[in-house]
Order: sequence, then C-alpha cells, then structure tokens
Amino acid sequence: MSLQTELTATAAVPLSAAARKFIVHWGEMGSPWGVNRTVAQIHALLYIAPRPLTAEEIAGTLSVARSNVSTSLRELQGWGIVRVAHVLGDRRDYFESMRDVWEMFRIILEERKRREVDPTLAVLRECVALLDRARPADAEAKQRLSELLEFMETMDSAYREFRTLSIADLRRFLKLRGGMRKVAGLILSR
Repeated sequence: MSLQTELTATAAVPLSAAARKFIVHWGEMGSPWGVNRTVAQIHALLYIAPRPLTAEEIAGTLSVARSNVSTSLRELQGWGIVRVAHVLGDRRDYFESMRDVWEMFRIILEERKRREVDPTLAVLRECVALLDRARPADAEAKQRLSELLEFMETMDSAYREFRTLSIADLRRFLKLRGGMRKVAGLILSR
C-alpha cells in the first residue's frame, strides 16, 4: 500500500448507510441544480458531519482526488455555504457547512439570482430596447420579449421583498401557504 493510499484510507470518516444514501442522492441532484456532482457530495458530507473535516478526510471518505476536493471546497466557499474552521493545536484547515437550512437556502437563492436571473434581465432589457427601434415585422418578438421581461421583473421585485424578511418571518410566511390561497380567493372574488 502506498503512503498516499494509506493516508487516504486512514483519513476516511465512517458513514452510516443513511449518510451514504444522502450523500449519493445529493450528488445526483447536483446536475439538475447546475452543480458538479462532487461539489454537491462534499456539501452533503460537510452538512451532516458532526464536526469540521479536513480536505484529506473528505477525499478519503468520498474516494475522490485531493485536488478535486480543493477545487470543490473553493466553489462551496464562493457560494458562502462552507467555511474554513481551525482546531486549536492543528495547523490544517478544517471545513464545515452552514447548519441553518433557512439561511443556507437564502444564500443559495441570492447567488443563483446573481448568476442566472440578473444577466437574463439585462439581456431581456437590451433586446426589448433594440426591438423598440426595429421594423414592424419584429412586433411579435417585441411583444413576447416584453411580456417575458415584465414577468421576470415582477418575480425579481417579489424576490427582493421576500429577501428582506427575517428567517422567523420567512418561516411564518411559508407556513401560511394554505391560508394565502384562502386570502387570495377572498380578494379575487370581490
């Protein structure tokens, strides 16, 4: 057994069947969410780990290359959902996931909005402005893109209001979802 294999084998964190199942599933869900499978698996491992883990422990537990772990950790830190933790008397970096799922959800939404929605809004605005100066034959495209822009701006505005809620208010708001349908029905029936 090589020294690297030995180090990786000793660095592995024991996982229960449930933990393995969760980590594999979270990794599989990464692709539909636009996240690399290894990045998602590392996040899952750190989220359920009872203590911060070193990059070597992550690599050994998930059987992935140390370089892949480093790249994935930087990405998770860039999202703001994983941070470096230090252990007294140990010079190595340890990593831990944010524990508050509500705050984590809020951070992920904000990051996705910044990376996906904001550029789309900018392009839609440019396209509608170009179509304002276009020939009448482009009227159909202008109407459709204007409708899409209005929808996206409405959703963006709603999101901006939503993100100002405290976590406690957000929980209460989302728990009212059945009540919101009733209120909306009363308002719309007038």
